[in-house]
Amino acid sequence: EVQLVESGGGLVQAGGSLRLSCVVSGFTWDDFDDWVIGWFRQAPGKEREGVSCISPASGSTNYADSVKGRFTISSDNAKNTVYLQMDRLKPEDTAVCICAATISTKRAVDVEDHEFDCWGQGTQVTVSS
Repeated sequence: EVQLVESGGGLVQAGGSLRLSCVVSGFTWDDFDDWVIGWFRQAPGKEREGVSCISPASGSTNYADSVKGRFTISSDNAKNTVYLQMDRLKPEDTAVCICAATISTKRAVDVEDHEFDCWGQGTQVTVSS
């Protein structure tokens, strides 16, 4: 089965940066399957929200309005890894960040949150004010 392992979370002051990594195993990028990888986050007392997603095969990406211009998603297909570079972090970015995957032929911008059905364990991002 596909497994997702996140890393890179931590504590940072407002305005700082973190880079999250999601290592995907259990499949290969060259297989018949066409995957889209997404980052979600869930803050205390709030619903889980989609942050960004990418189709590693094509490089197409999508971002939530709240992170556009601050976050950058990318992939290293040779390492089966998706990254989320988070810059100019704000206290409201504090959340558990979870990597997720779905088999999809859609462009990243067209994938809906509910389509993701394979999830990692999450990594904590804490931004102090």
